[in-house]
Amino acid sequence: MNLEYALSEIRVERVTTAAELKRFIRFPWKVYAGDPNWAPPLITDVKAKLNVRKNPFFEHAERELFLARRSGEITGRVLGIVDRNHNDFHNEKVVFYGMYESLNDPETAAALLDAVAVWGKERGMDTLRGTVNLSLNDECAFLAEGFDSPPAVMMPYHPRYYLDLMEACGQVKARDLYAFLMTRDYETDAKVKAVVQRIQVATTVTCRPIRLKDWKEEADRIISIYNHAWEKNWGFVPWTGNEMKHMVKSLKSIADPDLVIIAEDKGRPVGFGFGLPNYNEILTKMNGRLFPFGLFKFLLGRKKIKSMRMLVFGILKEYRASGISYLLATEMVKQGMRKGFQWAELSWTLEDNEAVNKFAASLGGRVYKKYRIYEKRIG
Repeated sequence: MNLEYALSEIRVERVTTAAELKRFIRFPWKVYAGDPNWAPPLITDVKAKLNVRKNPFFEHAERELFLARRSGEITGRVLGIVDRNHNDFHNEKVVFYGMYESLNDPETAAALLDAVAVWGKERGMDTLRGTVNLSLNDECAFLAEGFDSPPAVMMPYHPRYYLDLMEACGQVKARDLYAFLMTRDYETDAKVKAVVQRIQVATTVTCRPIRLKDWKEEADRIISIYNHAWEKNWGFVPWTGNEMKHMVKSLKSIADPDLVIIAEDKGRPVGFGFGLPNYNEILTKMNGRLFPFGLFKFLLGRKKIKSMRMLVFGILKEYRASGISYLLATEMVKQGMRKGFQWAELSWTLEDNEAVNKFAASLGGRVYKKYRIYEKRIG
């Protein structure tokens, strides 16, 4: 270990060996022991995400892993990230911290964040922001409200005390993110129904599910729309070509084609909606392992999933005022209800994106969880 950072009795060290990486990945099991709302991630997925040789994110980013110890016992972990693409795209100098986990120990929190800040300042960064795993295109933010239920797939869950720890370290809110809940008895706004009917009658726009036999080409269409549609959003960074291929490979085995909807105008893709069954209902039972019995639990459990997450919508700029988002959402909800899902989460949205939040509310959604991204000037 080639870095030691001391604060009181806490010692922070860089992760440099396979054994330390294993401890880094397994530490959350200590934090969430006995918590029924936590959905353990698959250990293989975490390893793959952190693999600098195989994850194309690291073609434009670097990372450092830190473990904190008190009297030899691990009390926390954190990941430091400098993403050149983010900083170039937004003209910022941000070092992100991610995968933050710790015991309720203010000294551990301070030592971990200080270690990332020092590492970032060595690379010319002036702002510390987190938590993100690994970017805002991934799972991100601390849970701020809604601790009484498990998270939906690819959304985070944390102890309440993380908020106090971050604020005690001088972190301030950068943005809050919202998650909306929709149930089977939801009532769509009458204006939404009218918009959908108008589109169906008065335009040439149609919706269809993705075609699995053309999965690669379909993914290219979706990502092209995504990169154009989201370019002005806070924190957004376009996917690179290699990241696109990596994501397609990762999602192909778990995507439900009925929940991935493409809107076309005379055959031209102009929008999409992407949903997933809520696999966290299964992950809570797998304890982070796919083998030897996890795969059986996954295959058996996926047929019993009772909820879904509506992850993302993207509409080309020239079609945003057309109401296509309502057409896509209505089709996704219809497919979810046909599959017997009892509820859906639409997430995440930015707290200050009034148009998207009104869209979610008009579909019958209500904010039931909030998430927070913090930041702090460091130099």
